[in-house]
Amino acid sequence: MQNVYCEPYSIERGDVFEVHHVNYEKDAPYTCFMHFHEVHEFIIFDDIEGDYFGQQGNSRLQNNDVVFTTALDVHDFEVSPKAKSWHILQVLPEFFNDEDLLTCESFFKQNNHFRLPETYILQLKTQLAWLKESFAQDPHSQKSLTLLKLIILTIADYGVPVRAPSPVDIKSTDKVNKFLPVVNTLRATDGADFSMVEAASMCNMSPSHFSRQFKKVFRCSFSEYLLRHKLHVAARQLSLGKHSITQISYDLNFSSPSHFIAQFKRQFSETPLQYQKALQSRQS
Repeated sequence: MQNVYCEPYSIERGDVFEVHHVNYEKDAPYTCFMHFHEVHEFIIFDDIEGDYFGQQGNSRLQNNDVVFTTALDVHDFEVSPKAKSWHILQVLPEFFNDEDLLTCESFFKQNNHFRLPETYILQLKTQLAWLKESFAQDPHSQKSLTLLKLIILTIADYGVPVRAPSPVDIKSTDKVNKFLPVVNTLRATDGADFSMVEAASMCNMSPSHFSRQFKKVFRCSFSEYLLRHKLHVAARQLSLGKHSITQISYDLNFSSPSHFIAQFKRQFSETPLQYQKALQSRQS
């Protein structure tokens, strides 16, 4: 999410899940990069043209496809400038401890890109509409949680795995695991700001080896990734609307609000304020 990034939603404290629908008009700015979430994430596409890069390699996206990404798995999307839309369903991993869902989590960890028969696509979209409505009324209600479980079971029962055409390589979990000290630091500290030499030391690598391996896995240099990480944390905070642009810029260790705004516009082709307003208009 140019680099592709999933919409910067995050689950509110105390909630089990978040569900949103977003859409982009033709040629509307959309950016993304290799990233991870602390939660499980389903993306249920309406209209899409592009590629998904996940743990099992890359695969071509089609309308109505479903993609599941396990918490902490690094992934990426590259999409065309055509009009596009999808639902984002983020779920706490603990929800899969439910007895009815235990086998589902194992299934999703082995398969992450699905296509459903047309009959079940319509059923899934109806369930999503119900869930979105129920979520707006009360995300903690038994109705909301039952609908969430129903959607997960529908995808698990009727989703046909899409075979990844390329082998697991640069996106594999084993290779990402080498960088867990850095990943965990970024998870724990939104405004983490450290050098490539410090990052290499965290991973017990020489700076030169770290630099080569990091770029192979994450498809960009460490400094580029760190900047993008901070900018997408900023985007998530803007979507929540709880902090001012000035506060966000200093919390994330930018030298000044103007420097933050310039970097943000370079990444997203919009100022933070424009991005926030456009994000609100894309939600439906």
